[in-house]
Amino acid sequence: MTPDDFDFISKLVNERSGLVLTPDKAYLLESRLMPVARKRGMKGLEELISAIRLRSEEDVIRDVTEAMTTNESFFFRDIKPFDIFREHTLPELLEACAGKKSFRVWCAAASSGQEPYSLAMVIKELGSQLDGWRYEIVGTDISTEILDKAKAGTYSQFEVQRGLPVQLLMKYFEKADDQWRISEDLRKMVQYKEFNLLEDPKALGTFDVVFCRNVLIYFDQPTKGQVLERMSALMPSHGKLFLGGAETVLGVTDKFKPISGQRGVYGVADATDAKPAPAPAAAGAQAAAS
Repeated sequence: MTPDDFDFISKLVNERSGLVLTPDKAYLLESRLMPVARKRGMKGLEELISAIRLRSEEDVIRDVTEAMTTNESFFFRDIKPFDIFREHTLPELLEACAGKKSFRVWCAAASSGQEPYSLAMVIKELGSQLDGWRYEIVGTDISTEILDKAKAGTYSQFEVQRGLPVQLLMKYFEKADDQWRISEDLRKMVQYKEFNLLEDPKALGTFDVVFCRNVLIYFDQPTKGQVLERMSALMPSHGKLFLGGAETVLGVTDKFKPISGQRGVYGVADATDAKPAPAPAAAGAQAAAS
């Protein structure tokens, strides 16, 4: 792939998804796009890129964007956030939402569904504590193909062995030939919707908890801030945001604040947490500067 072709594709992907591709990721771009070229009967990347340059076919551009933004996922990834969700977030949520007896969770960039289904299992394990409650998990992703897999809730032996405790596998999955399918009860707990994080999420509704883990690392700083600001607008004062271990809101936005003792978890900042605007310059100073 020529430097010019790399620049063209990386700019296209950035415009469509916010993903920032640096030259050292050229190998990733080639490995992700070769299957797209083969799927369309093309000889290689040059033919694929030429087709986009010459015809700007939307379905081809969509395939390229989805190929570059589909990330690996597995059940209970980095187990600590799920422990925090179980031990701290859920009890606080049940107290804060006791009046309406309902709550909603958003998994942004849900990929093939392991994260939302992991949360569904944690919630389901509360049993009778949730009698009379309404709750919903919304999983979104830019890729329609990966969302189809998530909706099906069917996983290989290799996929269920990655992070999923055996007792939960036996309790919430059914064996189907050489695949495992998550139970209908859990599938009903999750709604999947196509959504691009560069867009306004207001149509998704409000959320008490947002999981946006291992996504922002692929965005530039201004895009990170915009995404987080839009998320904060959907959340009540008791809302909680979960980010990945290598991600932070510090230096990115003042809409969220770290939760002490809960690494990777952030609360919605209130007005008193916001940084004050700089004081206007004194008249004398203005005159001196002019």
